[in-house]
Amino acid sequence: MDIAAIKKPDLSYRYEFSIHELDQAMACNEAHGFCVIQDVLPDYLVASLREAVVEAADPEGKLGPGQSFTHGAFVETGPKAWQLLDYEPFMHIQRTLIGSDELTVHRSACIIRKQDSQPVVWHTDWRGFAETPPVDSGGVLNRGDWPSGKWFYITGSRPIHGGLCVIEDSHVEGWQGPKGFELTKDRTSFYPQGEQEHRYAGFDIPGLIPFFTNPGDMIVFAHRTYHGAFSNQLDEDRLSCAIGFRRRDHKIETPWELPESAKAFMAALPDHLKHYTEGYTGIVQGWRA
Repeated sequence: MDIAAIKKPDLSYRYEFSIHELDQAMACNEAHGFCVIQDVLPDYLVASLREAVVEAADPEGKLGPGQSFTHGAFVETGPKAWQLLDYEPFMHIQRTLIGSDELTVHRSACIIRKQDSQPVVWHTDWRGFAETPPVDSGGVLNRGDWPSGKWFYITGSRPIHGGLCVIEDSHVEGWQGPKGFELTKDRTSFYPQGEQEHRYAGFDIPGLIPFFTNPGDMIVFAHRTYHGAFSNQLDEDRLSCAIGFRRRDHKIETPWELPESAKAFMAALPDHLKHYTEGYTGIVQGWRA
C-alpha cells in the first residue's frame, strides 16, 4: 500500500467539529466510535507539549531510526504536562465527554516514533469482554465506558507520518470484526480469515478511517473502538500525548502499590489541581497476574 497516496475520506457524515460543537462531536462518537475536535490547543501549548514529550520519552536523544518509545504516565512527568489540567477549554471537553464535573486523572501517555518505526497493530483498549480477572495493567484500568482515546498528535496526524487510524462503527457491542477478518480469541485484535491467529498490522481493511489533523486538534474515540497507526515514513519525529480522566466515583482497586512517581506527582501538583488526583492509581506497566 502506498501510504503517501491515502486521502482524507469522503464520508456521508461529519466527524470534525469545533470546540463549540461538543454535543455534535459526542453524538458522532456515540454513533460511529470517533470524532475530531479541532483547534483545542493554542500554539504556545502545542510547543510546550512537544518539549514535554521529548523530555519524557527520549530525554537523552538515544532513539534512532526505526525506534519508538511510549511513556505510560505522562501526567507525572512535570509542569509542562500539567498545563493541560489548568487549561479550561481542555478540561471543559473532558467534563463533557465523561459527563461529570467530578473528575480524576485516569491514564496518560506520550509517544515518540522515529522514522521507519513500525506500524501499531490493530487493537482495542477495552478489556471488559469477559468477567475474568485482569492479567495485566491494561486489564485492570481499561474497563470503563468513558472514551478511551483523547489524543493530541502534536506534530499533526497524517498517514505518511505514522498517523492514527480507526475502524468506523467498530465500537458497537457484539462487533465481529471487519469483513474478511477474524477476531482474536480475546477479542482485542483481528487477523485475516484463513491465517493463524495474530494481531494484524496491515491497512487493507473495510471501514478504515485515517486521520488528517493539525497539532492542536484532539482525536477522540470510544472505549471499544479498534485503532492502529501507520509507520512513520518521514525524517521527522512523530509526537503525541494524552491525558484521560474518569468519573471520581468510579473507584478502581489496583493490585499494585501506588508508585513513587505517582506519589511525587500528587505531592508536587499545585494545590488548585490536587482534586484531580483523588483516587489516582498510577500504573505499573509491567504488572502481570
